[in-house]
Amino acid sequence: MSADRSPGLDFLRADIPIYTLTFARQTPPQELLARMGADPDSVALRDETSLHDEYGDTLLDADEPVVTTGVDGAWTWAWEQGGMHGLDERILSAVSQGTEAVVLHYNEKPMYWFKYAVGGDIHVDFHTLGPLAPTGPVPAQLEKAMQSVGLVPGRPVPLDSVLPLAENVFGLRVTPAGDGEERWSANLLPLPE
Repeated sequence: MSADRSPGLDFLRADIPIYTLTFARQTPPQELLARMGADPDSVALRDETSLHDEYGDTLLDADEPVVTTGVDGAWTWAWEQGGMHGLDERILSAVSQGTEAVVLHYNEKPMYWFKYAVGGDIHVDFHTLGPLAPTGPVPAQLEKAMQSVGLVPGRPVPLDSVLPLAENVFGLRVTPAGDGEERWSANLLPLPE
């Protein structure tokens, strides 16, 4: 890792208006794209230049978002720059089959949405609008970690608590691509009604 790349999710603390990151443990990038409903004809290795040349203004399409993948440690991630497909329960269930999955969504309200799933079942689901009201069977170890960063049911959610939870409990990180580095990417098909 070069000196200018920091581990964790630090670069997401910058002014990025909307994103959805879907993480799957020990899942190859092409498999993650397939589980998320990528158009099979669009799956390819692309660098930043070819991604922008091919998709242009549609990079931020909410209905058929473009996703770029990467692998950091045990986790593969898919970054939707304009969409929210990863939050869909059907998508998250498919992504987490036989493994674990975490979804982080941020938008300019500002708000975070966090979901954690194992083996097709959602174990934790909460967002930062209003008092914390997680749904799902929150595992005890996750509940303890949530409280340590200020995520206490019934209390207002500190906006800066979600990324530390993802970093500290799951070891999630996203390493930006280097110049000319190719990553698997695709556009996702529209969600079924």
